[in-house]
Amino acid sequence: MSTGLARRQFLRNIATTAAALAVATPAFAEQEHSAVLTSASSGNDGFIIREMEPENLESSVSAFSSFITSADQFYVRNHFKQPELSSANWTLAIDGAVSHPLQITYAELTVMRSRTMVSLLECAGNGRVFLVPREDGAQWANGGMGNAEWTGIPLADVLKLAGIKSTAVDVIFEGADSGELTTPNPKSPGVIPFARSLPISEANHGDVLLAYHMNGKQLPPTHGFPVRLIVPGWYGMASVKWLKRITLTEKPFDGYFQSLQYSYFERSNGIPTVLPVTTISVKSAIIAPGFAHKIARGHDFKVRGMAWAGVNDITSVEVSTDAGKTWNPAQLISPTIRYSWRMWEFTWPAPSAGKHTLMARATDSKGNTQAMERNKDYRSYEITHVIPVIVEVL
Repeated sequence: MSTGLARRQFLRNIATTAAALAVATPAFAEQEHSAVLTSASSGNDGFIIREMEPENLESSVSAFSSFITSADQFYVRNHFKQPELSSANWTLAIDGAVSHPLQITYAELTVMRSRTMVSLLECAGNGRVFLVPREDGAQWANGGMGNAEWTGIPLADVLKLAGIKSTAVDVIFEGADSGELTTPNPKSPGVIPFARSLPISEANHGDVLLAYHMNGKQLPPTHGFPVRLIVPGWYGMASVKWLKRITLTEKPFDGYFQSLQYSYFERSNGIPTVLPVTTISVKSAIIAPGFAHKIARGHDFKVRGMAWAGVNDITSVEVSTDAGKTWNPAQLISPTIRYSWRMWEFTWPAPSAGKHTLMARATDSKGNTQAMERNKDYRSYEITHVIPVIVEVL
């Protein structure tokens, strides 16, 4: 039995006890246009189960103790059942508006010039559990993200081999996973594959990879084996797993996961236009203390977390221990590596007894700072506003 099948079978076996282990709905309450998680579900095998089928697993706090997230602790986001694939018979088709359509085998791809880079991936719905009122979709807290090292072939090199026609405007990436979506709304038009696109300019960026290694080892099936796309600085839906086809088109792609899901509203004179979700916005998360954590008084407490900003760099993080009335600088304790998170910490001097509301906000290299309130035009995506963490000092 494959690793993917074995794990899914294990998850099914514990379904009867999952409510106790992992799927208890977190309690949250509205406060200053934000939501506060007051109790978190615990998962098995280091994960919080957000959905059983298809498999959607949130990383637990233990996954965020190091700069690189291990593959076996890295969050899992699936839209359909995971396909069972073999490198021996896998091929990647490149077709559409190209001069030389290609069929590339795994063996051919993996001997091409490769690159290795570190990049964070974050689900576009990470933090959805904090939204009030509740939005449809997997109820991620902070664990729908991870930072890993990826090795693969620059996409631009493969597109060059195929010969991009001057009329091409979009590049569609199709995964081997497919199915029919009946909830949440809108329903899919029958059985569809997971597919997203990039503009030609982004697809030709040298940092976009056709990845086959994760953290120096063969890409695990759960994370897209044999080959997945990695689009650094973009939300995770762009990094299509189980890649099987690349199609260049002469008009913008408006597929289901490009326009009906993973999209938001941009308004001009009050009139909304639907646009696809793309690059990651500046954000920070408090990892310790956790929600509803109890702290012993009389001692300094180390508040810890991470911050990230997609294609931009994190330049500062501030922490408030009084619900945003005052802010103090946190210490950035990991280096600046483009597309990655920066870990930070703040020493909270001997907090007094009682309940306290902690907050963190990050600023990036373009001067963007996390907003205090949620922009509802982002629907259930890009949850980047400051999330309060209420703790009690005893």
